[in-house]
Amino acid sequence: MNIKVEKQFQVSAFFTFFLIHSSQTGIGILNFQSQVIKDAEQDAWISLIITWVTTQIILYMIFKLLGGETNDLVAVHQYCFGKAFGSIMSIMALVYFWLASLTVLRAYIEVIQIWVYPTIKTWQLCFIFGLTFYYIISSGFRSLAGFSFWGVILPSFLFFLIYFPLKHTNYIYLLPAFSHSLKELFVSSKAYALLFLGFEWMLMYYPFIRSSNNKDISKWAYLGNTYTFIVYLVITLISFSYFNQDVLKHLPWPTLMMVKIVKFSFIERFEYVFIFIWLLVIISPICISLWACTRIVKRTFSIPPKATLLFLLIAEMIASVYLQEFRSIDYLVQITSNAGIGFVYVYLPLLLIIKWIKSHFMKHKLNKI
Repeated sequence: MNIKVEKQFQVSAFFTFFLIHSSQTGIGILNFQSQVIKDAEQDAWISLIITWVTTQIILYMIFKLLGGETNDLVAVHQYCFGKAFGSIMSIMALVYFWLASLTVLRAYIEVIQIWVYPTIKTWQLCFIFGLTFYYIISSGFRSLAGFSFWGVILPSFLFFLIYFPLKHTNYIYLLPAFSHSLKELFVSSKAYALLFLGFEWMLMYYPFIRSSNNKDISKWAYLGNTYTFIVYLVITLISFSYFNQDVLKHLPWPTLMMVKIVKFSFIERFEYVFIFIWLLVIISPICISLWACTRIVKRTFSIPPKATLLFLLIAEMIASVYLQEFRSIDYLVQITSNAGIGFVYVYLPLLLIIKWIKSHFMKHKLNKI
């Protein structure tokens, strides 16, 4: 049941770092602070550590799932549930992957319409983005991995902008530390968990990573997840010490509000530059999730990826145009978030248990023979 991918279509294990980090860094980094601070307040950074550790554990489980004769999600499903029911479970995963792509796209369009072009039509942005996504994804996984690389490297200079809000921080806002219960910390860690979603797409692109052993891939995956943790930790601490808690709880786009104070003699509104550079960041999670969808369809029904991609993009554009009100967009985010947490933190551990039980049963049966 192992899928063999020709070497010319594979990428080095080194790219796992960029694939993992670019998948986890999307539109949520612009407004996560108001969600995570509701329960744990100034101690929410502890919740972030809890989420990072939990995510590392789930990554370990994913590598266990992809070991042996099953090196992608479709193979795992067919091994555990058989071809018919396994295909149904793969299609359900496809729906979640597609929803994740739609959520990131629609949230980014909302940012553009609120901050930059209030009068631009949703369908116009959808058309431009749709052509871009089709070109990148149809070029193959190697091109997608290369774009993930530059999507991490090029925007990285934006982190030097923390110098500007850092001058106005008040670290008293971070005190008193360790003053919240475990329940409050775990509730906030659930909000942080949404930011780390995206690493589960490795379940589909794992066969496309070239490595002599599993440890090379896992090493870069853990490092990519850790780098995501460091980025969110820095932004969390600066945001919490820059804004008062009561203000931060009701602030819609805290990261953009901090960027708004950046002033250069040659640029008046630097947040516009930030938003458009961030397009390089959000393209990766959208394209990787859509690529994973086309891969599931190809593995399950042998339908050409380009045909599937065209259908999924059209459906995504139509859905984006249909979702106009803020409430409907928030509802979409909530659905996708619950589906992601259920898939990653509930379903994947259960799937690993089912695979272990079946492997143990098969070995026992073979020993009897």
